[in-house]
Amino acid sequence: MSSSEAARLARLADRYVPGRGPVETDPLGSGLVNCSYRVTRDGQAFSLRITAPRANELGLDREWECRVLRCATDAGLAPAVERCEPRAGVLVARWAEGHSWTADQAASPDAIATVAQLARRVHALPLPQQPRLVSPAQWIAFYRRALDRCGAVSPQSSDRQRLDLDGIAQSLLDALGDVPAPEPVLCHGDLHAQNLIITGAAEPLILDWEYAHVSDPWWDLAGWACNGDLPGERRCLLLQRYLGRLPKAHEALRLGRLAWLYDYVCLLWSELYLSSWSDRAAAREAISARARQLAQRLGANSSGCTGQVPAH
Repeated sequence: MSSSEAARLARLADRYVPGRGPVETDPLGSGLVNCSYRVTRDGQAFSLRITAPRANELGLDREWECRVLRCATDAGLAPAVERCEPRAGVLVARWAEGHSWTADQAASPDAIATVAQLARRVHALPLPQQPRLVSPAQWIAFYRRALDRCGAVSPQSSDRQRLDLDGIAQSLLDALGDVPAPEPVLCHGDLHAQNLIITGAAEPLILDWEYAHVSDPWWDLAGWACNGDLPGERRCLLLQRYLGRLPKAHEALRLGRLAWLYDYVCLLWSELYLSSWSDRAAAREAISARARQLAQRLGANSSGCTGQVPAH
């Protein structure tokens, strides 16, 4: 962290974190749109998120995020927000004490049932004013434009040319448009194990709502399945628990297509991150490895239409 960044962090923490005593900050991580910290003051712990440089170019809408968080907090789905200052690029919430599931725990039938219920609660939230509507096609177009603006060369460029991932994505988007879709709802947009905190309550709390948007509710199911690398059977179990019944073949097929598109969006995000948005070597190495894994999975499932209906 540069001296100017450290000075900005100290200034914002002192101004916006509740209390009057000195503030202690511990970095948690940085993404494309946020730098996150655990902060303590007067014996209380909070999470502090500060808008990352160039975040507005990447679609961060802190005002919309604040409106979403008010709804989610009121429903007991997110930690209570203490300060949300869009113009300052600051979000302060109470620290949620707990733990995250391991990858194996997150893929278990019990966890899948919990996540399905959690997703239903998110999707039942009232839409905040001026809803942010984003379709899978818009996410893809958004990240493509961002990559073009920064002149990035895809780490998977040779694979792209060989597999024509852009063309596959377009064919799947066309196929989705040929059949009726569920009514759009508020989606979290980034469901994965590290964004759930197990606190001992009936259900986990959900963190990191900056990618929340209004879209197909199954986008969140695709997100949990892809981020957790769920095999097809567990992915369809998630859909079954969400629907409350055995999914039909065309429904499992639809989720399979959305999962391919979600993986593709994550690949584009990874490539954008690797295009010098961060100089953190450890993070770059992990994301580079994930990008390779995503590219391999997209190529292996280039039809993008696998769906498996679990047996009774």
